[in-house]
Amino acid sequence: METYLRSGKKFQYIGLAAIILFLFIYGFIWISQQLSEIDIKRFDRVVITLAQSAITPQKTEWMLGITFLGSVGWLTFIVCALVIVLLLKKKLALALFYVCSSGIGALFNMLLKWLFKRERPDILPIISEEGYSFPSGHSMGSFIFFGSLAYLIIHLVHRKSLQWAAVIINSIIILLIGFSRIYLGVHYPSDIVGGFLAGGAWLLICIILFRYYEYRKDL
Repeated sequence: METYLRSGKKFQYIGLAAIILFLFIYGFIWISQQLSEIDIKRFDRVVITLAQSAITPQKTEWMLGITFLGSVGWLTFIVCALVIVLLLKKKLALALFYVCSSGIGALFNMLLKWLFKRERPDILPIISEEGYSFPSGHSMGSFIFFGSLAYLIIHLVHRKSLQWAAVIINSIIILLIGFSRIYLGVHYPSDIVGGFLAGGAWLLICIILFRYYEYRKDL
């Protein structure tokens, strides 16, 4: 009976993961095909106008601080620090999970940018950025990193309250980083959505592979 219940939960987990992964991939493909459509252009312009409707020096300073949390340099530093800590704690699989999710995820983002070659918006840019626009590297990278951080806490901590706190706090950080890129005028909102969808798909693939490794190890 216990084996049957475990098998049922395993198939439920696999089914749910497959559905979510499909939605992430389908959403990314859909929005990537709509980039030149009038509705997406209208959506982008409306959201940018709203995000930049009350620009102030103090708010800009806050947005610069928030966007730094999703920068390549900062995320690389934090990933390296976490990997070192995990290795010292003899958590080799989790360390490899972090390296693969964030490291390969960054390369994946570069590939996607090169494939789509979307130019950055020219609507009141507060700062200047180089490179292509879609999907947003900050959004994709922050979704992968902070999403994997939430997963790490869920994996290691068994208190439900701390698990929910990890999910909520990291989700807020991800959303704020995405908003900061729109406020600063360096990304279209559709870039942000595309980055979240691509990051979510890659993170979920990494989690599935990690879970499969743990399952095989426990056999």
